[in-house]
Amino acid sequence: MIQIIDSITSLVNGASCVVKDNSEIIWTDSRPQPTDAEIQAEVTRLQTEYDNNQYQRDRAEAYPSIADQLDMLWHTIDEGGTLDKTSEFYIANKAVKDANPKP
Repeated sequence: MIQIIDSITSLVNGASCVVKDNSEIIWTDSRPQPTDAEIQAEVTRLQTEYDNNQYQRDRAEAYPSIADQLDMLWHTIDEGGTLDKTSEFYIANKAVKDANPKP
């Protein structure tokens, strides 16, 4: 869940403030504080962006480790194979993409 502090730091890069209980903002920055409406709009925008990218987080968990992917590549090359759609590397990664499609 996106927090108010996430919104504030998105609106004012490097903002200096403290947010208590995700509601009370203590502004210590010399730059103007965003309005409550601006902050809430940014929370909504950031949450929508986060929700729309769920497939990326799902894929990241499902992919074989980088070490395992490199091992698959090495074995394909070592065995004289080609890096086409029949290789173990391609098949393993394609399965993850198919199981977690982009919206």
